Amino acid sequence: MAELSQSPTPLSSRLSKIDKAWAALVLILIAVAVFDTPQFIPTVDFAWGALLGTAPFILFAVFAIGYLKATGAENLLAKAFVGRETHMILFAALLGGLSPFCSCEVIPFIAALLAVGAPLSAVMAFWLASPLMDPAMFAITSGTLGFDFAIAKTFSAVGLGLLGGGLTMLFAKSAVFADPLREKPQIGGCCGVKQPFSGQPVWAFWKEADRRETFKEATIENGVFLLKWLALAYTIEALMIHYIPASLIANVLGGEGLGTILLGALVGAPAYLNGYAAVPLVDALLAQGMSNGAAMSFMIAGGVSSIPAAIAVWALVKPRIFAAYLGFALLGAFLAGLTWQFVA
Repeated sequence: MAELSQSPTPLSSRLSKIDKAWAALVLILIAVAVFDTPQFIPTVDFAWGALLGTAPFILFAVFAIGYLKATGAENLLAKAFVGRETHMILFAALLGGLSPFCSCEVIPFIAALLAVGAPLSAVMAFWLASPLMDPAMFAITSGTLGFDFAIAKTFSAVGLGLLGGGLTMLFAKSAVFADPLREKPQIGGCCGVKQPFSGQPVWAFWKEADRRETFKEATIENGVFLLKWLALAYTIEALMIHYIPASLIANVLGGEGLGTILLGALVGAPAYLNGYAAVPLVDALLAQGMSNGAAMSFMIAGGVSSIPAAIAVWALVKPRIFAAYLGFALLGAFLAGLTWQFVA
């Protein structure tokens, strides 16, 4: 006989298990169906068509991440923090801007580095570059905004890392950067990382059962992750194009002036929670008159200050270091936007 005396699961507990991205997508579509029924089918058609158009890039991104995770290529990160400080900054910026690392892997590794005296300059270079670009992000950006924009963003990510790392090294003896680590850094993570970035990569991962399983899990996990965020983003893009007048975007974020680039950075910093979802949104803004420079500054500032990236920094360092991190992000975003405005 079934146990009838067991108390039901609290509603708050059940709601907390609902994926917010899927929930938001469903609620948006329901709202469109109820309040603007004629727009429902065009919105779904636009989002579906956009997903099909970027499907090859999504598949490449998913399998690339799976391969890198299964081989343990992320272990190469440890090599960036050995040697002369200037070399460390360079390698940290390059690896941060080109490698796929989630915040929960980075936090315990960076905590250990800072605890044993690794230079904050190299850590800052990695922190600034890491959220902005990785193989999956490059594929999605190329498919939506074009190869040139993806290349420019990659250079901007590395350049921002070099900028922040260099300035941190230059002012390392100032009061701002002295004693950066919190007394008890919060180094918990979602990945169960005990000894992060240790060991050597195994490129032929398919020869080992556990690595094949890692490839499978990473591929599925990232496939679902990209699908839900891009489906939500493309749906929002369709609604932005339909409901927001292009003239409004053109007046606020269009033109060739420096003000639009600065505004793009200031708006981008708090604007989005996920860098992948930002790509279709920027595509919509560009279609409605957003300037190239403002688009780049929006993407750079928003990526560095997104919630996962910011939490990784806030968890480990004191508020003044976190403020410097955000300041470097805004400065780098403005410079990247200014450069792209004249190059594009």
